[in-house]
Amino acid sequence: MMPKKAKAAGSRKEEGPVPCKQMKVEAAGGPSALNFESPSSLFESLISPINTETFFKEFWEQKPLLIRRDDPALATYYGSLFKLTDLKSLCSQGMYYGRDVNVCRCVSGKKKVLNKDGKAHFLQLRKDFDQKRATIQFHQPQRFKDELWRIQEKLECYFGSLVGSNVYITPAGSQGLPPHYDDVEVFILQLEGEKHWRLYHPTVPLAREYSVEAEERLGRPVHEFTLKPGDLLYFPRGTIHQADTPVGLAHSTHVTISTYQNNSWGDFLLDTISGLVFDTAKEDVELRGGIPRQLLLVESTAVATRRLSGFLRMLADRLEGSKELLSSDMKKDFIMHRLPPYSAGDGAELSTPGGKLPRLDSVVRLQFKDHIVLTVLPDQDQSDEAQEKMVYIYHSLKNRRETHMMGNEEETESHGLRFPLSHLDALKQIWNSSAISVKDLKLTTDEEKENLMSGTQHLWKKVSYRGCLRDGEKPELEGGKNSVFTWKD
Repeated sequence: MMPKKAKAAGSRKEEGPVPCKQMKVEAAGGPSALNFESPSSLFESLISPINTETFFKEFWEQKPLLIRRDDPALATYYGSLFKLTDLKSLCSQGMYYGRDVNVCRCVSGKKKVLNKDGKAHFLQLRKDFDQKRATIQFHQPQRFKDELWRIQEKLECYFGSLVGSNVYITPAGSQGLPPHYDDVEVFILQLEGEKHWRLYHPTVPLAREYSVEAEERLGRPVHEFTLKPGDLLYFPRGTIHQADTPVGLAHSTHVTISTYQNNSWGDFLLDTISGLVFDTAKEDVELRGGIPRQLLLVESTAVATRRLSGFLRMLADRLEGSKELLSSDMKKDFIMHRLPPYSAGDGAELSTPGGKLPRLDSVVRLQFKDHIVLTVLPDQDQSDEAQEKMVYIYHSLKNRRETHMMGNEEETESHGLRFPLSHLDALKQIWNSSAISVKDLKLTTDEEKENLMSGTQHLWKKVSYRGCLRDGEKPELEGGKNSVFTWKD
């Protein structure tokens, strides 16, 4: 249940907006209305005046939250994130139906897609918008809109999960999508005009997939309200919802920012259990024993079930005593597919730095820590029979913004570094220190310390971790910002 305030459009009372403090913001073109000092400060400013402790205790994965902002400056900032008129310039860059835009309308409780073939042209989009009262859905606008890139990159750091977005532009008196629920946590930012929302109790709490709900199964909405520019709405995955632009008003534009898809304990268990079984089987001969003959051809037997239960209890005991949780795929997949660090200006790809390497008397630090994961995995360059554990550092510094959340698996490349397991403690020193001298690293010889800094023997894929050279008493970056390490001598 959302905190109560005023009435929504219509006769029902609205359960919704929290008491809202005035947010001090600047209009478009000036400083941002949000606080980008850190991932946590960005999220705090996004949901202000609700504090994060209250949000995660009372709302996250539990119930919707509506925050009203009667602030013209904030409304102006939200409106700058994406406008209907932006479509003209975007179409000139080569947008395609299906991939970049969908044109659709809800008719008799069903989604009717009005896409053409090939490139999307603004005049055709506007014609369908005006004459067919169709909604224009723009996929992943953070690929082109810098401020959305800036917001979503910080949110990916904050949640440790991919953050996607879609813009929905709906003409007056129309609805784009039928009632449905999603498999993501949803934050709605109202950018232009007004949108009338109806929310219903979940039939599948914390749903793991998208599904349309038949009108006859909905019942009465639990919450009903109209969003205005500057307002924010959150609801958990599984929340059934539908939205329309009221008759007689200007068109509505909102952006849906979503996260936590396939990021549950169940997903994490599936990810970690394979590595745990693999390691345990190396030491436990019972796990290496063969299953009963024809077990795959018959129904599971009581004996097999008891045996599996015993193995699971043994694995649980082993997990309790382990120091490292092995993540086979989730960490790597997140880093591979997330946004690169936000780069002010034209958003060009971060350049590769040059310069000397750190020496023994150099002081090093890890930069872009929010874009790096350190994990221990079996050596991916060896066969299963000979696999040894290696330390991998994956980073997103060379990820391509233009493919973010677009499902271009064939274009996705992992970027990172590989080190012997003996280097784990030294890497953790760097990881956990704001700055550390190379000579103080926990490695046996000076040669190992220098090799760790050079990275030439442990290069993984095509990425060098040579950092940005710091010169003199006033260190300054040479080259770009996509090095894992920086240092000063």
